[in-house]
Formats: sequence, structure tokens, C-alpha cells
Amino acid sequence: MLTILWTIGVAAEGMTGALAAGRERMDLFGVIMVAFVTALGGGSIRDILFGHYPLTWVRDPEYVLLVVLAAVVTISVAGIMKYFRQLFLVLDGLGLVVFSILGAQLALEMELGIIIAVVGGVVTGVAGGILRDLFCDRIPLVFREELYASVSVVAVLLFVGLLRIGVAENAAVALTLVIGFALRMLAIRYRWRLPVFDYQDSFVDSRKALRSLVQGLRKLRLLGRRPALEE
Repeated sequence: MLTILWTIGVAAEGMTGALAAGRERMDLFGVIMVAFVTALGGGSIRDILFGHYPLTWVRDPEYVLLVVLAAVVTISVAGIMKYFRQLFLVLDGLGLVVFSILGAQLALEMELGIIIAVVGGVVTGVAGGILRDLFCDRIPLVFREELYASVSVVAVLLFVGLLRIGVAENAAVALTLVIGFALRMLAIRYRWRLPVFDYQDSFVDSRKALRSLVQGLRKLRLLGRRPALEE
């Protein structure tokens, strides 16, 4: 089941990457590259960090062909893609949880511990989207939209916790998929998000205050010189 969902998630993420590249008016090579890093970048970074070789798409190159096909299809039917936005949100939510579980599974198989399992799950789930947004020269959505990486963390902790209390792996996967996906959909529906650290406005206000102070001092100096000039 995870393999099927992984394949669907890779295709869906590749299509979202292609759409993001299209918004930036990239050529065909750029579209395919952005689609590739979106779909397979997270797993590649995870494998490199864990020293797990060969990389997934090197071991199974059909995933590269799948991403290329997804990018080409996206370009071909770009005019109607807006009608499938809700479907992409659903597939993206499923993909996030599936990628997170697979990243955690790999860490546990390599006996790297719970903390690294969480890191592996989150990297697998969100790093592709971060790379996509960086390639498109924008702040990654994962840093400023509804709960996303947090859902990945919760999913991994739930999955690992279920395994630790003796739940069978298939049952743990199913429960994690249902709960993680539901949490992601609720976050989208009700716009749940983490508290925002808004430092930029404070900095701007301080800069304005400093500018006003400097201007005031300059006016005082000018006013102080006028009598001397008049004499």
C-alpha cells in the first residue's frame, strides 16, 4: 500500500513542481528539474544524510521517468489544472504522511533512533517543497502556511509510538495515515498554523525612528547655524 501511495505522491509532487516552474516562466528543462527536486529531493537528501546508497531514484530509475512524464502531462493540460486544486491538496496531504512514514521507517531499520527517525521523516516529507520554492526564488511555503512540517512530526511520533507499544506495523501505518491526513486536511480547512515571529515590522519601525532622529538632529544643526549666517 505504501509503495502505491508513494508512487502517487511522487507523481503529484512532480506536477505541483511543474506548475510552480510554469508560474516562473521556465523552459522545459527548468520545469523538469523543479518537478524532479520537488518529487524526489526530500528522499535524496535523507538518503545522503543517512549514507543510504544507492539513492531511491538511482536504484529505481523508473521514478525519474514518472516525474518527467508528470511534468510533460502538466505542461500539456496546464489550462485545466486549476480545476484539480482540491485533488492536489488531498494528494499532497497523503504524500506528506506517506513520505514521513517511509523516512522514519528507513531510520528505524538503520537503528538510528527516534530523534533521527523524526528528522528523516520530516526531511523526506518537506525538503522537496523547500527546494522547489528556493528554485523558484520565494520563501518556502512550509515556513509560512498552514501546519505542514508539524503534521510530519506528529505523524512520525505517532508511527514510532505505535510501534513501541507493540502495534503491528501495518496497523501502525494505517492509523498514522488516517490521523496524519485528517490533521493536514483540518489544518487547511481551518488555517491552523504555528505562531508567527514578526520581527521585520519592529525592525522597520526602529529604522524609521532612527531616521527621524537623524533628520531632527540635522534640522537642529541647521537652525543653530542660521543666526551666524545672518550676522
